[in-house]
Amino acid sequence: MRIAIDHKTHYRFSEPQARIVQMLRLTPCDTQDQTVVSWLVGVDCDARLRDSTDGYGNAVTMLYAEGPIEALDITVTGEVLTSESNGVVRGSAEPLPPLYYLRSTPRTRASDALFVFAADGVGTSGDQLDQLHSLNAALHQRFPCVPDLPDAGCTAAQAFEAGKASSRDVAQMFIAAARGLMVPARYVSGYRAEDAARSAPHAWAEAHIAGLGWVGFDPSTGLSPDESYVRAAIGLDASSAAATGGMRIGQGQEQLAIDLHVDQLGREE
Repeated sequence: MRIAIDHKTHYRFSEPQARIVQMLRLTPCDTQDQTVVSWLVGVDCDARLRDSTDGYGNAVTMLYAEGPIEALDITVTGEVLTSESNGVVRGSAEPLPPLYYLRSTPRTRASDALFVFAADGVGTSGDQLDQLHSLNAALHQRFPCVPDLPDAGCTAAQAFEAGKASSRDVAQMFIAAARGLMVPARYVSGYRAEDAARSAPHAWAEAHIAGLGWVGFDPSTGLSPDESYVRAAIGLDASSAAATGGMRIGQGQEQLAIDLHVDQLGREE
């Protein structure tokens, strides 16, 4: 499938900023089932952009801008070719061993209620892959309509107990539950081709299955990612795979708005 992505991030400041430094995890990497045809990261002010790779293997662009800055627009446009893999991640950069992704973080610690839900959700199958598919389906049934929203900083436990979640939240719930079952799991930030515009990138999870490798699970659909998905960044949780993050030097308030369109252009024959 050929997917076109147009992702605009708008920062507005109540007072001019002296300096802005941003880490952008907005560039997908090639895998066996994902090929970046074209990709451009742009900014509307004088700034230095430096490309590198972080410890997770993500493509990272560092942005450095000197003030005074009253507003900052970051634009990403590109096209990606994808193919169906039944959720299995093939040919990705893997600088870290799977066991690293058993590490818990403050945002992926599970409450007792989430642990009980996960234990019930995995069912009685002795097959690990079947258990994770059951957990994925159970989370989707519990949270059937989850939008892509900007990060509110919720933990997996907080979102579960609140009963209201975004795709980011249910991905972190899946990760917390999988790690509780001693299955390495990680957070994925990326894009999913849909008709509607949205206000944040999509989020899902990947778990490592012995003998198979990393497999994607999207609790917002109850299914594994298909060829309509584009992987952009991975991490232990939403914070470590955030599309943008950084610091600013200056007083005043910050307003953030995101305009994101992901369109299916067609399937490759």
